[in-house]
Amino acid sequence: MRATMDPQPLLPVLVSGTQISICRELPNAEVITFSVNNISDLEPMSQCQNLTELYLRRNNITSLHELFHLKKLSRLRILWLSENPCCGSDPHRYRMTVLRNLPNLQKLDNQMVTEEELSHALLEGEEITAAPAKLDLKNCCQNSTTESSVIESTVENENELINFSLEETNKIREQLGMKPVPRDKFSSFSPREMDGNRKKRNNILNAILLLLKELDSEGLEIVHQTAGNKLQALQKKQLHEDR
Repeated sequence: MRATMDPQPLLPVLVSGTQISICRELPNAEVITFSVNNISDLEPMSQCQNLTELYLRRNNITSLHELFHLKKLSRLRILWLSENPCCGSDPHRYRMTVLRNLPNLQKLDNQMVTEEELSHALLEGEEITAAPAKLDLKNCCQNSTTESSVIESTVENENELINFSLEETNKIREQLGMKPVPRDKFSSFSPREMDGNRKKRNNILNAILLLLKELDSEGLEIVHQTAGNKLQALQKKQLHEDR
């Protein structure tokens, strides 16, 4: 006999920050923003099979071979990878290589992908058949310490980083005729904001997101009502404090 399992519901999760390992715990995430960070390894994202949008601008991705981890993400349609070391000095070669390995993309680095480009990519792009060696990744991370410090210094505080990433994400979604992501649904997991209280809140949030997929419709309704009541209470408290 072959066991069967109920399909897991999709969770439209948005995450931001440098803790890329959290992607292993969010297989149903659809939109991920990690722009302006110190990320060099994309392996954890290979678990996000429902991913449609990925924003990785201005990180420390040194090798295009990291695209190997994204090749099985058949739903990926938007990728922003510019301003990473892997882009190199030849923008045409970079774009052709990305499109050869990710032919389902509709937009790359704020530029729409054309059928003509996809045809040229088959001839001019490099086919990536293996992930970069782990040892090379470690060495690259060590050599890029100074560069990563410069990147991080461009953001004065975490609120600016979140607002910047949200604005960038919504700008692309608007160009594609998609609805913008509300500010209250854009969460941050960056260590720069994670004091004791933030860590506790994020741990609880992660646990809730993971457990939601185990609930049936009745359980989800209870969660919805409870969350609604809690939100109303917080809003009333805020209004009272503002007076």
